[in-house]
Amino acid sequence: MILIGLGSNLPHPEIGTPDAVLRVALQEIHAKVGRLVRVSPFLSTQPVPISDQPWYQNAVCEIESQRQPAELLADLHAIEADFGRIRSVRNAARILDLDLLVYGDHRDPHGPPILPHPRMFERDFVMVPLAAIRAPATLPVQRS
Repeated sequence: MILIGLGSNLPHPEIGTPDAVLRVALQEIHAKVGRLVRVSPFLSTQPVPISDQPWYQNAVCEIESQRQPAELLADLHAIEADFGRIRSVRNAARILDLDLLVYGDHRDPHGPPILPHPRMFERDFVMVPLAAIRAPATLPVQRS
C-alpha cells in the first residue's frame, strides 16, 4: 500500500481550477509513477495554518509501484515541477502539492522521505479523504 496526498489551491493557467489540476495530476501519477488502485473523493479544505489563501482541494490516492521511496518522492516532486510548482516559503499557496504519506509498512523517521508522513495524522485534509479509501487502523504508526 502506497498512499499519496494531493492538494491544490491555485489554478493552473492551462489546466484550470484546482479540481481540474488534481484530476490531471492523478493521470500523471498513473502514467509516470504507478498504477492507481483507489482515489478518494475530493475535499475542499481551509488552508493550514489558517490564512487568506484560497481554500484547497485535497484527495488521497493509493498506488502500486516498484519504485523505492526516495525515487518515488523524486518522481512526485518532478510532477509538481511540471505543473509549475515553485518551492518557496512553507505553507505557501500552490498549484500542486504531492506528499508521499505511506509506503507499505516502511518506517523511516529520518528520511528522506520520512515515513509515514510525520504530520499526516494531525491533518484532517489528509485523514478525511484517506478514510474514504482506507481504514486508519490499517496504517503504520510513526515511531520516534
